[in-house]
Amino acid sequence: MQREQLADFLRRRRMAIRPAEVGLADGPRRRTAGLRREEVAMLTNMSVDYVVRLEQGRSSQPSIQMLGALARALRLTDDERDYLFHLAGHRPPPAEGVARLARAGLIRMLDLLGDTPAMVLSHLGQVLAQNRAAVLLAGDHTRFTGDRRYLVYRWFTEPAARAVHPPEEQEHHSRQFVAELRAVAGRRSGDPTVTRLVKRLQAVSADFRRLWAEHEVGVRRVERKTILHPRVGRLLVNCETLVTPDQGQQLLVFTPADAETRERLELLRVLGIEEFPEQTTDASVR
Repeated sequence: MQREQLADFLRRRRMAIRPAEVGLADGPRRRTAGLRREEVAMLTNMSVDYVVRLEQGRSSQPSIQMLGALARALRLTDDERDYLFHLAGHRPPPAEGVARLARAGLIRMLDLLGDTPAMVLSHLGQVLAQNRAAVLLAGDHTRFTGDRRYLVYRWFTEPAARAVHPPEEQEHHSRQFVAELRAVAGRRSGDPTVTRLVKRLQAVSADFRRLWAEHEVGVRRVERKTILHPRVGRLLVNCETLVTPDQGQQLLVFTPADAETRERLELLRVLGIEEFPEQTTDASVR
């Protein structure tokens, strides 16, 4: 771990980011350019004290998860992200694999979408990054670990994941989840991560076993769905999925399907995330 160089790199990258790039207001009282340490702490779910110690070169070695959060918050390019990992004494994430970080280009697209909810997903449905509008719409999906980081796993094992959609839509979503996982399993035949996920789902969910046996295959590109939001009520949204050329990551974009939903999404942006009950934000996004 190269503490001094790590500290200098993090300070310089923090000062190079404009607040608007990460969805924060510039505010009239800013005396210097860039983000405040408090804002970096908020964006990465770290303590302010730890951010300070990182920038002063006296921290413990940050974990891979912490480095990933810093790379997203500071909008690092792929090269900068790999450099950050090297400075911290870790091997950069592999070019392929479920646990890799969201691509820098997709992160910048999240920023450009502004108030339009959007998120980046891995090929197995792990949410790698979200913009603020997507967090307001569906909750923070980047916080999950283990099997729970996969949307399909939560859908078939946690009732709260289904409750965000009306009962009449849930069978359709179940079939779509399984059909997409079938498609991934076909493209990545022999991938142990995919194989293990399928086996674990078969072991814990009779509903998954039923649908997996039907051998349906399909990938969603455009879809309309209803979201039952705990703060603003029923939302009818169009979901557009853009896939990277290697099909390793997806950009999922939500747009209102009617005028009422547009008004409610605007209200949600005004309300913000304060006092948003965490237990009600675990919405299924697919």
